[in-house]
Amino acid sequence: MKTLFSRQYRFLRRPLGLASRLLLLAAAAALVGAVFLPLWKIHLVAPQYREGLALRIYAHKLVGGNGGQDLHEINTLNHYIGMKPLAQADFAEMTWLPFAFGVFGLLALRAAFIGRMQSLVDLGVLFVYFTAFSLGNFYLRLYNYGHQLDPRAPMTIEPFTPVMFGSQKIANFIQTSLPQSGALCLALVPVLVAAAMWCSRGETLPES
Repeated sequence: MKTLFSRQYRFLRRPLGLASRLLLLAAAAALVGAVFLPLWKIHLVAPQYREGLALRIYAHKLVGGNGGQDLHEINTLNHYIGMKPLAQADFAEMTWLPFAFGVFGLLALRAAFIGRMQSLVDLGVLFVYFTAFSLGNFYLRLYNYGHQLDPRAPMTIEPFTPVMFGSQKIANFIQTSLPQSGALCLALVPVLVAAAMWCSRGETLPES
């Protein structure tokens, strides 16, 4: 056990090489990009909407396709089945999500500046936890929107959960939900962190 702790301690004290620091700078840039790029896209297609209705989800806003008109159309359709309208004000996380991305960007820069494996591990663990929490929260929102239907709505359908990845049929609509460029930037962050760890695995420990 003592040997195991000694190895872990030595690993956490290992310095980061130039390649690792550059990878961390790339991770910080990816986090900045995720603030401004769309994270997710929901697309609805039906016989009466052959070109489809699009909704893009950003870290700080909802953007409907067709100059914003698609969001209005989606909310009109939601009204008919008793679903709560999609309103940016109801997404409290949009007030702090860009700042969270900024904090992780600063942590990446801090890890690059400090140049120790420990700060890199801290960044990786925190980001994985944050990603799991965010995806879980997103799924919970989809579940609540599809299950908290108004029984007085003009059209009655069975409660459902809008699909998070892929496509599904809802009444006469085909709903498709897929990650976008902003989400891909976020997915790149743990890859860059892992690559930074790998690049510095053979660095020489500082003298005690």
